[in-house]
Amino acid sequence: MTPGEVEEGWVEHGLAAELPGLGVVWLDVAAPAGGRTPRALRDRLRARADRYTGARALTMRREAVPSAYRALYRQVGLDPEVDRPPVEAAVVDRLRDGGFVSRGHLGDALLLGGLETGVALWALDAARALGPLGLRSAHAGERLGEGDLAPDLPAGRLVVADADAPVAILFGAVASTVAPGPATRRLRVFAVRVPGVSDLHVEEALWTCAEALAG
Repeated sequence: MTPGEVEEGWVEHGLAAELPGLGVVWLDVAAPAGGRTPRALRDRLRARADRYTGARALTMRREAVPSAYRALYRQVGLDPEVDRPPVEAAVVDRLRDGGFVSRGHLGDALLLGGLETGVALWALDAARALGPLGLRSAHAGERLGEGDLAPDLPAGRLVVADADAPVAILFGAVASTVAPGPATRRLRVFAVRVPGVSDLHVEEALWTCAEALAG
């Protein structure tokens, strides 16, 4: 199966007015046949790890793309010093662990797309997503997923949603009901585009991930 086209989602009207340039973008791709990370992808991550010394980890937050994500974090009430943006968090973990610890083929492909561009990526099971993705505020009484263990979402919490329900917290966890699993055949890899980050960066992150998944 070949990748689909990069698609742009919807944004709740009030949110779009408050944060122009905010968006969600995704690419549907075939899920990898196995969970083991191919050697070529492991080698690319190893080469990336070699570039992230302690000094680089401290200065990357001042680079254009990480800086834009940090600015958006503050606008939506998140402290990037406490809840680090995902790519920054991965680099801090690399310093602690001495390298990027493998999270399987999908996790490693998502990480590579983020490291190459600064744009964090997430994935869900494309077959479980109902319609296009979008960004909105959670409604009172909504949960992230279904069942007794599904966490409650505070009203107003920003989420990624499909036509039916939230599928992920903005910059956070994906709902268990749509999370990829062994039966997943097609993935929806998505990114949250923030003001100040070009479409080129976002699309490059998605295609880098798709290439790594196909390898």
